[in-house]
Formats: sequence, structure tokens, C-alpha cells
Amino acid sequence: MAEILLSPGVLARENDQSQVTSLPIQAGAALVGPTVKGKVGIPRLITTYSEYQAYFGTTFTSGSTNNSQTYTYFTSISAYNYFQNGGTSLIVTRVASGSYTPAESQPISSSADIGSLNAFTLETLSDGEIMNSVGSENAQGVLANGSKDNLRWEIVSPNTASGTFGLLIRRGDDRTNNKSVLETWTNLSLDPNSSNYVARIIGDQTLTTRNSGTSDIYLQPSGSYRNSSRYVRVSNVALTTIDYLDSNGDVRISAYTSSIPIAQSGAFENATGNIGGNNKYYQDITNVNSQGLVGANYTDVFNLLANKDEYRYNIISAPGLINAFAGHSTVLSTLISNIENRGDAIAPIDLVGYGSSIGAVTSQAASRDTSYAAAYWPWLQTTDPDSGKNVWVPASTMVPGVYANNDRIAEAWFAPAGINRGGLGQVIQAERKLINADRDTLYQGKVNPIATFPNTGVVVFGQKTLQKQASALDRVNVRRLLIELKSYISQVADNLVFEQNTTATRNQFLAQVNPYLESVQQRQGLYAFRVVMDDSNNTPDVIDRNELRGGIYLQPTKTAEFVYLDFNVLPTGVTFA
Repeated sequence: MAEILLSPGVLARENDQSQVTSLPIQAGAALVGPTVKGKVGIPRLITTYSEYQAYFGTTFTSGSTNNSQTYTYFTSISAYNYFQNGGTSLIVTRVASGSYTPAESQPISSSADIGSLNAFTLETLSDGEIMNSVGSENAQGVLANGSKDNLRWEIVSPNTASGTFGLLIRRGDDRTNNKSVLETWTNLSLDPNSSNYVARIIGDQTLTTRNSGTSDIYLQPSGSYRNSSRYVRVSNVALTTIDYLDSNGDVRISAYTSSIPIAQSGAFENATGNIGGNNKYYQDITNVNSQGLVGANYTDVFNLLANKDEYRYNIISAPGLINAFAGHSTVLSTLISNIENRGDAIAPIDLVGYGSSIGAVTSQAASRDTSYAAAYWPWLQTTDPDSGKNVWVPASTMVPGVYANNDRIAEAWFAPAGINRGGLGQVIQAERKLINADRDTLYQGKVNPIATFPNTGVVVFGQKTLQKQASALDRVNVRRLLIELKSYISQVADNLVFEQNTTATRNQFLAQVNPYLESVQQRQGLYAFRVVMDDSNNTPDVIDRNELRGGIYLQPTKTAEFVYLDFNVLPTGVTFA
């Protein structure tokens, strides 16, 4: 259609300005700490607490034979609280001390003639002795070592005519006549050329940590197929049946029929790594025994999670690390340095152990200077959702839940504090009821007090970061505003790399960023903003260096933290304007 009129007439043109601005990829929280089970040192995305329970476990027993107790890690309590308050995604990474390996299946027999030769081998995705279920089976088909945390397997419906079989993954503590089936896999094959090849369907991939002990740590995958099972992977297929059926649908090689596993069930064995022992938990943790760990156990995980491209999160917490504890302070410095380099997350941290003084708290806060971390105090008592016990936990266990609740009912740039958004509904009581003078001392010392009010309960009553310099970024809501904006705008800018450095490319950027910032302004995140990406900051010499520059100017909204009410008593007869 012609775009100009060469003779008298009317030209109707379309100008589509209805493009919908794409939403940013949402980031959740990251949680680092010990768990009952799961792969050690391998981050895993969790979207519900029930999923957390299935993969990472809940309660465990620790202590001497005659004085054992049931415990829950801070990690589990924090995950539960986060999801209860509206959190939608959580990257959980298990930390452990010592060597942990997965369990492998007992021999999966291929036929009565071949005997104990393995057709294929399964391996648990979780590490640790807790995954070992091998042992005697009673008359009801209950494994002596079976538990809610480990597994057993069962081969069902073997068919030598088609070369297929089924596999059940069962809970370790079930009974043969009352099975608790976690996963069912049907129509599996040992034929690597088949679409239902057992390794292809279940998965055979594993991740190995490389460059441990350095800042250049990474995960190296091995195996051909991503894991579809939530519990096991295929570690080896010893008896393959290549092209089991011929073009007529008949068994191509008769000997192949002996490779198909027979109907049977079995357990898992040979895992190493024990979480038991006389460790310290809850308010009793120390610098040399914090839930069985020391500070150095966290270093590799923090360096791994520094990879901004691989792991997206806007909050990261490691309850159990205490700034005042020797060895913990160093690894917290690593964490803070990493998220400062990432620039897209904030870390709620704990400064002191249980029973500390206000002076000790403010002294520890003075040793930190960063807008990417915030400190909260005192310790809190909550009900462990899995054991039902009332336990003491450091504040960072519960604070990610406060952030999640704030984001659910408001926005990231609102203050996660105060009666409206800072309530700690799952908390029974604080270690200490702070009076006004206590809160003054803490807040002046960059520590966010957790207050207790009659008829209201326990409330986060501060939102300072640990930054020393007075600026907008000494407040949590402004730091989180910048994290939110940088996350979205960086995602938009990713699409500009290797594009032509022209006005059209710059306008494409502005057309996405300006509407987004306008929406933030309308949602009370900004007073004003301006985005500049034009010839003024993209001069010829800048373009010749293959650079594209943008200037983003923001006036973040401030919160009302200090409310002054003047009550004026006037004499009779005064007229009110």
C-alpha cells in the first residue's frame, strides 16, 4: 500500500502503539544451609514446601543412643515460613561437613538364568547414609532400615515379547501389601535406540563440582539425558538390547529376552555421610558447631551462587551463620562481596548468638558497611512445623518470610517493616521485649529491632541496611527498589547486545523501559525518573568503541519512619480556620 498521496484522496494509516510491555523474569529467594537429605552443594529450585519436604527432608534424630532428640534445621523452618507468607520460588542449596555420596540400587536381576547380573543400576539423587534402606524384610514386606526419607524400587510388568518393563519408586518405609508409590515409570526399555530407553526416560545426568575451594567454582554435567525423576537417576545400563525388535515386530536376537529384568523389588545401599552426632542446635549453636557445621563449609556454595547468569534471586539467607562467631564473619564477608558484585540481591544476616547484649549487637553492626545486607535482632521463638516443638531461631530464619509477605501484599519497594507489612505471625515471642530506648539504640546502630506490642504481637520495626553513609540506600526499601529496577532494565538491555547502534535500537530500549518506570511511579516506587539514551551520551567516539550508553535518573520514594504529631491546646473562643 502506498504511504503517500499522489492525487487527491484519503490515506488511512495504522500506527500500532498498543504493545504490551513484557514483565521481568521474577526472582525469588536463595536459602543456604544444612538439610536432612538432598544433593550436597547443588542448588535446586523449589516452588512449594511440600516439594521441599520431599527432596530435602524435615526432622532428624541426633545425640547419643540414650539421649537422642528430634531436631529440625533452621533451613527447613525458614523455607516453611517463606512459603507460608507468599513466597513462590526458592533456590535451596544443601551444606554439609565431610564426604557425602548417593546410594545405589541392589542388583537388579535380568532373569532367573543370569542371576545377580545387573540389567541396570539406579542411584539416588540425595546424598548421605540416610538414603540406605537395604536390610531384612519382615513378613509384611517392611524393610528394617526403611524410612520416610529413603527409597526402595520395584520392577513390574516385564514383557520379553516387547522388551519392556515398568519401574516403581517407593517410599522406604512402606509395606508390600500397602505400597507408598512415589513415582511410576511404564513401558521402559533397555534399547538405547528406542524412545523409551530407561536412561532417556528417567534421566542419567549428574553434576560434579569443579574448582572447589576457589572463587571460580562451577558445576560440570555428565550423562546424556536430563533427570525427569525427582528421586533417582540411571547410573549404568549393563545389558543393552540394541534394536530389540526387528521390522516385523519380532525379537531380533533371542538372547535379548534374558536381559529384561524380572519382577522383583529391592533397596538402596552404600551411601556415605551421616548427619547424626552430638551437634549443637537452636540457641546452643557455637562457632565450631552450628548445626554440625563451621563457617568454612559455606564458602563453596556462596561462590557457586555468585553466578548471576545461572542463579536468579533477590534475597539470600543462611540462618546459622553468626557475624560475631570466629570463622563465620569471614564467610559472611564472602557472601556480601559476592552479592555486591552481582548487585541484584540483599542478605538479611545475624550478628550475635542467643543471649547477647544490645551493646554486642551494635558493635557487630559497626563492623559492616554495605547496603546489600541488613541486620535484625533479637532471636525469635517459633513452632517447628514438622516436629511441633517450640524452638529458638535467629532472626534471619524468619525475615525472608517478611520480605515475601511484603511483596505479596505490596511491592518490593515498600518497607518490609511495621504493623502492616512487618508482622511475624509465626513467631511466639522474641528473646527480649525491647523498650523504646532499646529500639532507639539499635536503630541508630544500623540494626533493625524486632519489637513486641500488646494486641499486635512481634513486628519487624526497622528497615535500615548496614550502610554507614547516610543516603537513600541506607534503607531496605530503596535497595530493593534498585534491585528490582536493575533486574528488569538489565533484562531489556540483554536484547541490545550485538544489535546495530542506531536510533532505532535506542528507541526500542526506551519504548520498553519508560512504560515500566511509569508503572513503578504509579505504584509509589518513584517520585520522578528520566531515561536518556540518545546522541547526547552516544557520541561518535562512543559508538566507534562499540558502546551503547544509557543514563537512568531516579528519585525513589521515601518512607515515613518518624511521625511527629503536635497536639495544640487552645483557649476557648479561638476560631479554627
